[in-house]
Amino acid sequence: MSWRFSLLNRFEDPPGGITEGPAWNGEVVLFTHIHASRIYAYNPKSGEFSVYRENTNRTNGLAFDAQGRLFGCCQNGRAIVRFDPDGSMVTVADNIDGVPLNTPNDLAIDAQGRIWFTNPWNTGNIDPHEVEQLDNRSVLCAVPQADGSYQTVRSTYDTTMPNGILVSPDGNTLYVAESNSDRIEIDRELRAYPIYADGSLGAYATLHTFGRDANRVHRGIDGMCLDADGNIVATAGWPTGGPGAMLYVFSPTGRVIETHPVAATRPTNVCFGGADQTDVFVTSTDGHFFHARTDRVGWAIYP
Repeated sequence: MSWRFSLLNRFEDPPGGITEGPAWNGEVVLFTHIHASRIYAYNPKSGEFSVYRENTNRTNGLAFDAQGRLFGCCQNGRAIVRFDPDGSMVTVADNIDGVPLNTPNDLAIDAQGRIWFTNPWNTGNIDPHEVEQLDNRSVLCAVPQADGSYQTVRSTYDTTMPNGILVSPDGNTLYVAESNSDRIEIDRELRAYPIYADGSLGAYATLHTFGRDANRVHRGIDGMCLDADGNIVATAGWPTGGPGAMLYVFSPTGRVIETHPVAATRPTNVCFGGADQTDVFVTSTDGHFFHARTDRVGWAIYP
């Protein structure tokens, strides 16, 4: 089945703003407009958009935990935050061993409540006076403690610009998009890390490599979600090189099952939603919010 995307809205205030982080809560799709520091909600039943949160300090990725609590990657605040029902934005993690985080980009929460997040350095979504203090750009994990706090630990030692991230439905695999956009000699990859019982990661397997042609790098994965069969649905590609902007559907072993072109310069992220979770919603660097009906059923830890 070909997924035919329709453009439901384009958010251009401020101009050049990026939409990101779509997440379904059972009723609406929440997504961020990074440069407007805003979270929007889209209701599929009514077709209406509304402002869900203001003043998010350039939050990027969003994710729900198993309890339905909403967490986000606050890039300009250099923190992982929780958006509570009373309107507060609670800092969950903002340093590791006393050193400020970089610019958290995307996150995935497992059944144990551990918040796995990518921590690259993204100058486009942060105050230009901020300085990178960590000596690495890694996957980190905020581990919940008995007193309700979180301890942040480093999980990868082999990433240069991690981006999208997912935990497999069985909780045994961490999927990471290595999407370095600074160095042409490094391939963009989809990686699978085994998650051990103590929360550490094993050596990764490369599921897919995005190549280059005539020194033009193929844009790798930005955001990802899962379907009910454990397949990975990912946004990737651009007009600069490779086959163009599209959604890829990968099997858990990395086989490309399907591709679906998207009319955006760079699609950023994707989630399933709707009454039967067979709809997909896609954001982009152009401020788009796309929708398509699919023949797949989505999976997420909530709802």
